[in-house]
Amino acid sequence: MGAVHHNVAGEPAFAAMIQVDMEINTFVSEWRHCDYVSTYMARMVSQNRSDSVRHSNLFSSAFNELLEVAFRTRHADGELACRVSRHGATDRIELTLPCVAEERQFYEEAVSQVAGFEAGERYLGSVSGDLAPSREVVLLELAIDYNATLRVEEADGDAIKIVVDLPLEDLQN
Repeated sequence: MGAVHHNVAGEPAFAAMIQVDMEINTFVSEWRHCDYVSTYMARMVSQNRSDSVRHSNLFSSAFNELLEVAFRTRHADGELACRVSRHGATDRIELTLPCVAEERQFYEEAVSQVAGFEAGERYLGSVSGDLAPSREVVLLELAIDYNATLRVEEADGDAIKIVVDLPLEDLQN
């Protein structure tokens, strides 16, 4: 195994693989865009995995959930940027999207709760109910079912970046 390069913060450097950008108003004009983008990206990043079909299915499902959260944005202008990078068994999704201040606060609070020790209990309680999954539940699902780590970062302008690390190759073993 070769040397691992780290970025300034000390975390391993992720190698960029693919990025898709589109205007947010185009993206939110059709619900199916979530499926189209997630399926395309999954096929592109899964080719060299040990079980490419399984990896593609897992990645597409996880990424589609994240895109559906972004689909509910109330911001009509700006760009949606979807970037996938890789380090070893982990694929990193960086989803940059325009959002209003209330949405920024929602994402920051939801992601902080995902890391909480009661996340599993809250997730089980939410999926046993009769209500459709909320955006917070979808983020909990990524953390619980896909062993993802999530964080929110600042982005230029009225935008945020949601960073999701998916160790899907490890889930397959």
